Amino acid sequence: MNVPTSENENRESAIVRTSVIGIITNLLLVAFKATVGIISNSIAIVLDAVNNLSDALSSVITILGTKLAGREADKKHPFGYGRIEYLSSLVIALIVLYAGVTSLIESIKKIIHPETPDYSTASLIIVSVAVLVKIVLGLYVKKTGNKVNSDSLINSGKDALLDSVISAATLIAALIFIFSGISLEAYLGAVISLVIIKAGFDMISETVSKLLGEPGDAKLIQDIKATVKSFPQVRGAYDLILHNYGPDNYNGSIHIEIDDTLTPNEIDGLSRSIMVKVYSELQVILTAIGVYSVNTHDPEIISMHEEMRDVALSHRYVKQIHGFHYSKSENLVRFDLVVSFDAPSRQAVYNEVLDDLSAKYPDLRFSLAMDMDFGEIIK
Repeated sequence: MNVPTSENENRESAIVRTSVIGIITNLLLVAFKATVGIISNSIAIVLDAVNNLSDALSSVITILGTKLAGREADKKHPFGYGRIEYLSSLVIALIVLYAGVTSLIESIKKIIHPETPDYSTASLIIVSVAVLVKIVLGLYVKKTGNKVNSDSLINSGKDALLDSVISAATLIAALIFIFSGISLEAYLGAVISLVIIKAGFDMISETVSKLLGEPGDAKLIQDIKATVKSFPQVRGAYDLILHNYGPDNYNGSIHIEIDDTLTPNEIDGLSRSIMVKVYSELQVILTAIGVYSVNTHDPEIISMHEEMRDVALSHRYVKQIHGFHYSKSENLVRFDLVVSFDAPSRQAVYNEVLDDLSAKYPDLRFSLAMDMDFGEIIK
């Protein structure tokens, strides 16, 4: 959705404010944990401090990405710079992955050449406080990220919550060593590193998926179609395609079925009204509205339409047909055939429907377009 300027500014302010809080909090945790880790000779606490430093860097990247993504559209990028936020999310994910790999290397070194940790009461208190701080910070950042639809903040929030688990595990290892004399520091560091690496890969996968292009939010698709079909002249809304140019920044196109009695002037007015209503209510720009003309005055064509729809829908994986048109001069029937992705072979279903129609209407020619239901993709 193309969010109005004032909303953009509020969103940007929320992201920057939350990121600054994250930077300050993480830098304080870095200072405390690094000091405690060095004094107590604890590799797990030192690695935890390094992870907090990467979190602070992630917040800096979030701010830069948000600022760059907020630039106005220009001649070079007419759809704006919103996708930069996805790139900043990818950078954050790579930082998390790098932190995990380096931590794993250091942990393996400590396993090969172990050192005995030396914990103090003060160090344990600091780590305990760090657990609580990261839980509060993680929940706050993730909640804000969901509220303003910022993948960078959501990733940072997830990372902070993961850090709280890591710090808690470090604390448990310290208590085990104090009461049993068994040092699990290096092994815990290795486990922590693997968890961080997995989180990094998950974040990369999610971000790359959005960069490649996803079909859109299911509710948004349903809301757009419902808004379009709220116009009495519209018989149906199909083939909605959304293009994402950053968080909350959508352009799209759709096909509508209308009576063949509408004049070009009426169609033009209807299309403009639909565009205005969809944008005002959902902040989505419909850059194109295609038209399917539905016959309303020829009983023979109406009956043919109903019969062919029944033939098509008798096949298990056919979800609907739309855009039906019969040209007497060409003796040609055209419509879109929506075949479910659940079908073992969508092409086979298409061929079966075409064969059945050709057998029932041998004197007609058919031009069927195999279509897809974008709403089905995201269920």
